Amino acid sequence: MAVELTVVGSINLDLVARVERLPRAGETLVGRDFVRAPGGKGANQAVAAARLGARVRMVGAVGEDPLADEALVGLHEAGVVLDVTRKGTTGIALILVDDAGENQIVVVPGANDHVRPTSPGGAVLCQLEVPDDVVHAAAQGADFFALNAAPARPIDVEPDLLIVNRLEHEVVSRGKLVAVTYGAEGAALFENGSEVARATPPRVDAVDGTAAGDAFAACLVVSLREGRERGDALARACAAGAIAASRFGAQPSLPPSVDIASCGR
Repeated sequence: MAVELTVVGSINLDLVARVERLPRAGETLVGRDFVRAPGGKGANQAVAAARLGARVRMVGAVGEDPLADEALVGLHEAGVVLDVTRKGTTGIALILVDDAGENQIVVVPGANDHVRPTSPGGAVLCQLEVPDDVVHAAAQGADFFALNAAPARPIDVEPDLLIVNRLEHEVVSRGKLVAVTYGAEGAALFENGSEVARATPPRVDAVDGTAAGDAFAACLVVSLREGRERGDALARACAAGAIAASRFGAQPSLPPSVDIASCGR
């Protein structure tokens, strides 16, 4: 039976420019090319989970503007059920990606500041590109609540699963189970402060790290909800993140299960 998951979070339209290197303060560079693509951490994770075979519902918000339908394209294509409020302007992410796959991102939340607080119950995955009251409501009554604490800020909630990178972990550390990512070094899973699993990603040529963390988070949640052993779930999540980093774009880079199964781990 497919995993059922509700994702509560942000929906954006990504405006992405590729450059040879990232600019310094006050510097103007000429970009190589430019694309528009659906994004937002919430939408990215919903699409990633759906591509892994989960039955996904997305709770979020877009604007009452021409960008809204474009921002929802990836969710529709992935078969995600939408519970979307329309208010104001659609969230935008301005993204620069260099030849090494490093990026700079500025997010203008727009309608994401108006996501309706809801308590869907069941398994819920949330991020921090939405207001605190939305996160708190999402956690209430959930059988399993996962929080990807990005962008990191202090928040008074203890999820069943906290997902953070090493810098975010300095800001948010409460979780019954805590997954910490270390980039190319892999990731570790902690329970009550003790390491219970560790995994390293397969080697890939980095192209764009924009949605690598979203691929990791969604894959870890889906794998654990499928009942996989923790070490296997973490290894699958590392593989998902690595595959996403080897492809350009956010949602276009998110791998299906078959890609993860065939990836050397």
